[in-house]
Amino acid sequence: MEAYQDRSLRGRVFQRLREDILSGVYHEHEELREITIGEELGVSRTPVREALRQLELEGLVTIIPNKGAYVTGITPKDVYDIYKIRSMLEGMCARWATEHITERQIEELEEVLLLSEFHLQKKGGEQAEQVTELDGKFHKVLYEASNSRILEHVLSDFHKYVQMARAISVGEKNRAVRSIQEHREILEAIKDRDGELAEELANRHILNVMENLHLSEQVVRRENREEQEEV
Repeated sequence: MEAYQDRSLRGRVFQRLREDILSGVYHEHEELREITIGEELGVSRTPVREALRQLELEGLVTIIPNKGAYVTGITPKDVYDIYKIRSMLEGMCARWATEHITERQIEELEEVLLLSEFHLQKKGGEQAEQVTELDGKFHKVLYEASNSRILEHVLSDFHKYVQMARAISVGEKNRAVRSIQEHREILEAIKDRDGELAEELANRHILNVMENLHLSEQVVRRENREEQEEV
């Protein structure tokens, strides 16, 4: 029982730190001090140390012996790679959803779209936050509708890894309007059980996000080169 509690505690610390890194609470190259984090989370240094090791395996943290743990973060190249992979996997997800989606899931997606359109009419930062959250919910339901635990897990992780980039894209009203329309078209293709069209639209949806974020191989290479020159 005690071993289970230790693993559970380590898991909670890991999830909290992972979320804070991906959402920008911790910045690239920032040191993650075991004692400070332990005090903030009300835990000993052991689960923090174990969580940091796990984060290192994910590439989000670099541990330097005799120095400490530092945030690696998500590079522009990482974001580019994730979106390129997502463009293919999201298409597969939409195709599979046409075969497995339930009426309840269709209703959930319809509700998400209606709420997205409603909140889009509001003004202020809260509106952007709500639209971004609903954007995430749309994809979450779609992942579930694929009827593949593996695909759902992979895409959910990718979705979390680029949440800051997503917030920037969906936060722009013109892009948000187009994004909701693209979601609507994907859903209509799924309802029509047109797997080929659903796959094509979902693929194009992610490529449009990349275009909006100015993600291209040339941009990524330039930013990587500039980072190396600064070092």
